[in-house]
Formats: sequence, structure tokens, C-alpha cells
Amino acid sequence: MRRRLIGLIALALLAAACTAGGGSSKPVQTVAPNASHAPLTLTVWSNFTSGEYKVTTNALNMITKKYPWMTVKHVGGKEDTAIERSISGGNPPDVAISFTPDNAAKYCQTGAWQDLNPYLQADKIDKNAVWPAGVFSYTSFENKQCALPMLTDAQGLYYNVDLLKKHGFSAPPKTVSQLADMAKKMTEYNPDGSIKVAGFVPLFGFYSSTTPNTFGHAFGAKWYDQSLKPTLASDPNWAKMLQWQKSLVDAIGYGKLQKFAASLGGSDSEFSAQNGFEAGKIAMMMDGEWRTAFIARDKSKVNYATAPFPVDDAQADLYGTQLVGGTIAGIPKGVKHPAESWLLLKFMTTDTSYLTTLAHGLKNVPSTFETLKDPVLQNDPHFKTFMDVFQNPKSTFKPITPIGIADVDLFGTFATKWQAGKVSDLTAGLKALDSQIAKQQTLG
Repeated sequence: MRRRLIGLIALALLAAACTAGGGSSKPVQTVAPNASHAPLTLTVWSNFTSGEYKVTTNALNMITKKYPWMTVKHVGGKEDTAIERSISGGNPPDVAISFTPDNAAKYCQTGAWQDLNPYLQADKIDKNAVWPAGVFSYTSFENKQCALPMLTDAQGLYYNVDLLKKHGFSAPPKTVSQLADMAKKMTEYNPDGSIKVAGFVPLFGFYSSTTPNTFGHAFGAKWYDQSLKPTLASDPNWAKMLQWQKSLVDAIGYGKLQKFAASLGGSDSEFSAQNGFEAGKIAMMMDGEWRTAFIARDKSKVNYATAPFPVDDAQADLYGTQLVGGTIAGIPKGVKHPAESWLLLKFMTTDTSYLTTLAHGLKNVPSTFETLKDPVLQNDPHFKTFMDVFQNPKSTFKPITPIGIADVDLFGTFATKWQAGKVSDLTAGLKALDSQIAKQQTLG
């Protein structure tokens, strides 16, 4: 292994010298990137597809310009389950990208993704000087930094300026009661009573941003207490959110909303030119910053603007905040070239030119302090909304736990039954949901 003999430097680390914070440190090897190296190709797995895959692949290829001896093979369409199977099978990719930050705690606890603190210490990277504090809520667990952010996401409100004007509105809603009133007034019906244009589609499970998690944030609802005990029943904001959502569903009509969603192509239309908002058939929609890229890529003619998502009328101070957190990347257990994997991962999560290029292409929120200054994105009025939401100190990700996304999935199943009128006792249902999540925690 000539390459490793030439290019690796053994570094003994001192835990006391840690500015990256937390966890025990073990000696790791890092790479002298500008030394002589034999050519090496590293594999990166992600769940990017189509246009986003191309953008990410082109950005990843920038590593070769910086380090001519390194090339990257980018494999898209890989969900977390595929990554986990590859780790179990002993043949993981050199770097893994996940769209599911909920899984970071599980990866930290099980060691499926390696603790990066020793690498950060070895390269004298001060985490707190590079990334806003919020990103650590979904990339670390119990003092293990097993993932780093590769851009991030923020949620907000997209609204059709022409449809608002048509119905006499000059500004987007700021509270959920305003949102409900406007949604009902802007919903247009065909002669047979079916929906022609929806003011807002409140159905859980319709598009990926319309979830109990995002709606819950608008009400300040908390998933867990400080001991990670579920609080879906004890925090009244959850019931308040669900009752608001159900009242809007009932006012428009559950069956009509279902048929309308199906007429658009259901959830399959979300990332296509048939997306209801892009097609001018939905007046207001919650979505992430990435929609700005899809609107441009799909050549949609919709005249739109963005704003923070409306919040609970009784909690006006939440306006300007929402759920944040997005793509994470890490080094799987069992990689064959851990030092080189770290060099690539460091590039993918800290290099300003790479992250800015990727942020421009994917239209995702850049995740480092330095890239957040990017003037192109700051001067884009559609995008700036999401930059501001991300930097709001009250914008958060939900607490991550070793059960991964199981809590989100359980709540999603419950919410689907709730909106269909199949939950007769909301309080009892939320208590049962708490018990289900607690049971998952004990099972691990």
C-alpha cells in the first residue's frame, strides 16, 4: 500500500485539546493531501436522483481539481436502508449521505457512522466557529459527532401572488387562523363540487413538507421532555395543532381533498412539473427552499413569493421560525480508507467553494457561517426567506433519538387516521402514541 505509506500521517490526539467538543478521542490518521499519492477513487452514496444527482456529482468532481490524485464515484438513489445494509455486509461506501437526520442518533449510538471528533481535533477545526449551533442538534448524540451537515433545509410558505390578488389579498397569512380563512376563501370548485383550485391542502401525507412535525413547530409543540420521555399527550400544543388541521380538512372536505390530490398525481407529483403549486392549482403551500430550484427547472410560470410559515395565533413570537435540518454526511463503519474518507468528507462539509456551488445548484441553504454570507443567495428574494428562517435562533430540528425516524412514522400513521375521522378520542390516542414511542425506545 504505497499510497498510504507516503500520504498518511499518524497523529496522536489529546482529548484535553478538544475544541470540537465531547467524546473520548482515539488516535486517528489523517492525510497530507498535497503529498504524493497514488490515484484513488472513493465512492459516495446518496439518495439524490435526476437533476439533483447531476448537480451533486458535478460538485463532488471539484475534489479532483483540489486534489488531483482523488476522484469520486457518486452513486445516487441510495436510501438509508441500503447504506445500513452495506455497513452490515462489510462493504460500505467511503462516504455516506443521508436525507434523514433523524437517524443520526442511531448511527452515533451504534457506531454505524464513525465519531468525527478525533478527525476534527486532528485538523484543529473548531466546530463552533464553522457551523451555527442548530446543526449539532441533528448531527451529534451523546457527545459523538457522527455526522456533519452538507447544506441544510428550512421550511416556509410559498404563495401564488396572482391567486391571492384575485381573491383580494395583498399579503400572505402570518397566523394559522389567517391561513385557514384565506385557504377556504381561495378554494375554487367545479360545477360538480370537486376542487378546481385549492387555497391550501392541509392533508398529512400529501406532499413531504405537510407533516405533524412541521405543523407542530408552528404551534411550538415539543416531542420530548429533557429525559427524552415522549410528550405528545402532555403538551397541549399537539392537540391544538391537530384540531386546527382537522377543522380545516373538514371545512373543505376530506373526500374532496383526497380526490383533488389524486387528480394532481398524488404524492408522485411533488417533484415533477405536475406539482400542484407549480401548476397553479394550489394557492399556498408549505415547502422547503429546494422548491425554488424545481420551479425554475420545471419552467413553471407561477408568479410566486415566499414567507415564513404562519404560526399559532397565541405564539406570535414563533413567526419567522420553522423546522430546519437537512442533508447529513458521515463515514460508515468499516471503510477501507478512513483517512481519505475524512479528507473527502471535510471537503464536502467545510469547503466554501464546494458548498456554495452546491447551494446554487440544489438551492439548499448553505450550512457554514462563511457560506451563509453568499451574496447571490442573500439577494434572491425567494430564497432569502429560508436563509433567515435557518438563522433564526428559535428554528430547530426535533430531538433525535436512537429509534431514528420511528417516532415520526408512528405519528404520521396516527395523523393519517386522525384526519380521516378514525380517531374518536384525541387525548387517548396521543397517550397511546406516547406509549408506542416509549416502547420503541426500550426496544432500541
